[in-house]
Amino acid sequence: MKIAVYPGSFDPITNGHLNIIERAVNIFDELIVAVVVNPSKSTLFSLEEREFMVKEVTKDLEKVKVQTFSGLLINFMKKNEAKVIIRGMRAISDFEYESQLALMNKKLAPEIETIFMVTCSKYAYLNSSIVKEIASLNGCVAQLVPEIVEKKLKEKLLPENI
Repeated sequence: MKIAVYPGSFDPITNGHLNIIERAVNIFDELIVAVVVNPSKSTLFSLEEREFMVKEVTKDLEKVKVQTFSGLLINFMKKNEAKVIIRGMRAISDFEYESQLALMNKKLAPEIETIFMVTCSKYAYLNSSIVKEIASLNGCVAQLVPEIVEKKLKEKLLPENI
């Protein structure tokens, strides 16, 4: 069984993330979307909220499992018997950071491969930080995130408008 892991903070999950997930499930027998606890990042949504949103937007994708984890990705991979890490890239500017991660993971676990997937061009500009900024200024994010995420952003950032 070919198991891949798509790790990220998903704070929040965007249509760009979803694009990568929908394409990756066509390649692997199972895709674990791993919602990461990253102590160096402050998040808008709690781990539980992020996990809930990812589960909601992927509930119709049979081969997707959603899990949370903290610690080394390589340890998570081994625990789940996964051999491939999926990393999404939007632009060439992502490449340097992503390649450093891939090389370090390869050093730690030579048996695990990293595959870079470039998001569709219509999401090349999209990231969670931009979405949060637009939403915090009461801008429309309907084309950027799934409906449940748009609702959760409004609840969190603009509770007086609900």
